[in-house]
Amino acid sequence: MHRIVLLVMLFTGFLGLSQYGKNCEIRQIKLNVFNPGLEYEMGVGVNSTLDFRVAWQVALEPASSEPMQNLEFFPAITTQYRYYHNFNGRYHHRRSIYGNSGNYIAPTAALFSPGQRTVEGQLVDGVHGYGGLVYGIQRSYNSGISFSIDAGAGYYAGPFKGGIYPVVNLSIGFIISEKRWCVGL
Repeated sequence: MHRIVLLVMLFTGFLGLSQYGKNCEIRQIKLNVFNPGLEYEMGVGVNSTLDFRVAWQVALEPASSEPMQNLEFFPAITTQYRYYHNFNGRYHHRRSIYGNSGNYIAPTAALFSPGQRTVEGQLVDGVHGYGGLVYGIQRSYNSGISFSIDAGAGYYAGPFKGGIYPVVNLSIGFIISEKRWCVGL
């Protein structure tokens, strides 16, 4: 009985390790220039990562009557679960997948903490955020420069009437720390 339990535990351990980061970087830390802040991306599966960003981020002002026309810089925390769907194709066409260079689909969520502000003559206070789905691309180069852009839609909620609006994230910066895994198949 103990042997069976030991074999099951070993098999489960090997299965878990075999699923970890085959194509994705184990972790990388990026310094963003466009939205000033830090980004941490860690591999959680063969083609998937968790991406956390803390930055001053350009965002629409959802408390406005026309949020699409009012952009502001807000302190923000953004999280994405990225599934890179084209690593195999990029690798087989001899394109780099370094730094998680690929196309992805990601559920995304963000929290903004702008503090107290006046929007259209009304005092607005409190945290607001969104949850949604985006499609994006990320490219990283051996020089350390990294670029990603994604777009989609999200439901914005906070101290105002919620609604569905576009979500666009742009990151341009430098990889300042990385831990590479198998980059390729």
